[in-house]
Amino acid sequence: MEIYLIRHGRQCDTRCNVDVALSEEGFRQADLVGLRMKDWNIQKVYSSDMIRARQTAETANKHWNVELEIVPQFREICFGQWEGHETNELNVLFSDFKAEQDKMEKDLRYPEGESAGDVIERSMPALMKVAQSGLERVAIATHGVWIRAIVCHVLGIDLAKWKLLGTTFENGSITQLNYYPETGRFTLERFNDFAHLEPYPELLREAWGVIEN
Repeated sequence: MEIYLIRHGRQCDTRCNVDVALSEEGFRQADLVGLRMKDWNIQKVYSSDMIRARQTAETANKHWNVELEIVPQFREICFGQWEGHETNELNVLFSDFKAEQDKMEKDLRYPEGESAGDVIERSMPALMKVAQSGLERVAIATHGVWIRAIVCHVLGIDLAKWKLLGTTFENGSITQLNYYPETGRFTLERFNDFAHLEPYPELLREAWGVIEN
């Protein structure tokens, strides 16, 4: 089975993990990824229950016209006390935590939030249900840390090192996992593929000026 993990389009707010709608650029990103995948024979699309992911799925699905299922387990990691803060505020308020996290020695839980391991625990049963559904090609509209945690897990990479995957992880990018039921294993076939966005530099993260958490 081919599973295409789509990072949601750009949201209309730069604060950490607020549940808000896509920006105008975010809708363009979602439309472009849907157009890119129009002839990939997507059979079903899933989405996190967060607004930005759901709108990404709905917009992309205008090119596919397949069933859409909302899966709350596919929502972004809970950043806990970080949520609602701008990056410059986080650098001051949680400087000690960020320094410890950047050592990548332990899979740390965000203050009053989740760790990557927590994401795996709540998400993998739902992802395995998708992988074992009997479908051949599906898309999942989801989130940046979620995708990186899942990729680390299925490849056997230490979850403390999830930040090594895609520092400039583009909104509207495609990451592809293939699942093989005969072995129960996943392979990574593409990561952070944003070729459909490259003609539009205003849609890339560099133009937005937002640094990954």
